Amino acid sequence: MANYDVKDMKLAEGGRLRIDWAEREMPVLRQIKERFAKEQPLKGVRISACLHVTTETANLMKTLQAGGADVMLTASNPLSTQDDVAASLVTHEEIPVFAVKGEENTTYYKHIHAVLDHKPQFTMDDGADLVSVLHKDRRELLSGVIAGTEETTTGVIRLHAMAADKALNYPIIAINDAMTKHFFDNRYGTGQSTLDGIIRATNVLLAGKVFVVAGYGWCGRGLASRARGMGSDVIVTEVDPLKALEAVMDGFRVMPMEEAAKVGDFFVTLTGDLNVVDKHHFELMKDGAIVANSGHFNVEINIPALEKMAVSKRLVRPFVDEYVTKDGRRIHILGEGRLINLAAAEGHPASVMDMSFANQALSLEYLVKNADKLEKKVYSVPEEIDQKIAKLKLAAMNVAIDDLTPEQVKYLGSWQEGT
Repeated sequence: MANYDVKDMKLAEGGRLRIDWAEREMPVLRQIKERFAKEQPLKGVRISACLHVTTETANLMKTLQAGGADVMLTASNPLSTQDDVAASLVTHEEIPVFAVKGEENTTYYKHIHAVLDHKPQFTMDDGADLVSVLHKDRRELLSGVIAGTEETTTGVIRLHAMAADKALNYPIIAINDAMTKHFFDNRYGTGQSTLDGIIRATNVLLAGKVFVVAGYGWCGRGLASRARGMGSDVIVTEVDPLKALEAVMDGFRVMPMEEAAKVGDFFVTLTGDLNVVDKHHFELMKDGAIVANSGHFNVEINIPALEKMAVSKRLVRPFVDEYVTKDGRRIHILGEGRLINLAAAEGHPASVMDMSFANQALSLEYLVKNADKLEKKVYSVPEEIDQKIAKLKLAAMNVAIDDLTPEQVKYLGSWQEGT
């Protein structure tokens, strides 16, 4: 077995219990794992994965391993690792893991290089840090890489930019483009897990508070809906007129962040962009404001600007930094501005990640069979995979649906019949 770097191997048994618990809520991935074990579609394939090291990810790694893959795993965020899960994967599955919750930035990138030393044939990324390091710093390995997958919105954006610049060296499937990923994972998963992280970190009542959601993509839609369900007065900020209009029609107040900053109690960014909450917004916030991020990177909140504004800073609760400004206002940043649902909580529920990681497993199988036919660009998940996962999920939930009759199929394919 290769080297590894985890916090404490003594945590392994507790990690295995939580991994097994998550598997109960992942019936689609479990079915794929059973088939993979029989068919071995990934036999001998080297995979380097850069994902959040959680119980759900552990079950994905076990599925890939069951299919014959030689896999290594590192964290895609310094605060998202569940240390007991990392220890269990090393101890019980003999999967090399390089991840420690709270690791320094230098260690984070050292770990990425460690899984690249595996000389991967396929990459599996969440945020495109692995792909970025590979293309910038480890180009000697590129000739051996066949294809890859990308999990999240932020990573897909980065990869499209690479493809546009003709910098992307191999085909990558955007898992986030699958309906069974972004429609469910982003909306239901992020919506629930973000609130979970905020509540665990602060224990502040949401009912009656003004809750500002920056960005009304699928993640923002999910969070806004659930914050309203908890009794909050929800404000949405947007730059896209269509999404802003949708938020209005969904019953939310919409305004610029500069206006929302004056009245908000909670602020959560979910945009994938830079400095969404900036210095001039901090200057307008009221005493006690709570600011968190549920986008992939911690750049959405301009924390360096707040550091310069503040006269003092202290950790008042785990994952809650209190900054005091010159005029005595207290502004609280949760989880160092990193993904709050993973920094202070456990991330998405397993039943949602079941579909996301089923997309990862089946897309990787597709790439093993078809990568030689693909160009060096970003592809969506094939529709047949998306449909298959939806059908498997419905079956696991004991939900039946109708089939089109031959007559209906004929009607939908014709143009002669009218009113």
